[in-house]
Amino acid sequence: MITMKRVRKTYPNGVQALNGMNIHIDKGEFVYVVGPSGAGKTTFIKLMIRELKPSEGLIQINGNNLGDLSDKQIPYLRRKIGVVFQDFKLFTKLSVYENIAFALEVIEEEPEQIKTKVMDVLDIVGLKSKARFNTSELSGGEKQRIAIARAIVNQPAILIADEPTGNLDPETAWSIMGTLEEINNRGTTIVMATHNSHIVNTLKKRVIAIENGKVVRDELGGSYGYQA
Repeated sequence: MITMKRVRKTYPNGVQALNGMNIHIDKGEFVYVVGPSGAGKTTFIKLMIRELKPSEGLIQINGNNLGDLSDKQIPYLRRKIGVVFQDFKLFTKLSVYENIAFALEVIEEEPEQIKTKVMDVLDIVGLKSKARFNTSELSGGEKQRIAIARAIVNQPAILIADEPTGNLDPETAWSIMGTLEEINNRGTTIVMATHNSHIVNTLKKRVIAIENGKVVRDELGGSYGYQA
């Protein structure tokens, strides 16, 4: 599903963000990526969606070598990878329905299919009744649920969640985790970067810990392992 071999990433200013990373994630796994600020988590995520190219090494997703992709092929890769951000990245002038539908419109999905798929994912995240609301009318937790719905509306094989509970209160954060677990149970591979030690230590999943651009720990049912 996701493979990184001897991946290094050095930025033009000389900063080495990743230093020989080796990772393999199988289909259907739920993986936490943890580590202190500046450890390389953001670079790791950007490499997976081909926002960045590695300086050295091999990155494969579903057998495709990301280093070989042309600029025209990158959008097709991203259709298979949903991404959820800490700050939601919703279109504030559009309705909930329009935010999700946009992800299908850009790939020229048929209008009837768009309606069906949007309402289906809204049902999954429990916000079918908010379809016509403007996103400015939603709570933080509701906005994150809409961001998740938009990320999965194309039925991606992989969902990358970058600090999805970072701006939420504890109760809402747990609700979002329930949604992510349901999506994972439906077969989607989830890679979640997080600083939330309580979630990691309670919902036991595979934990990949990164420090100074290297994997320093990789364990099933692991703990957060850092001072919160």
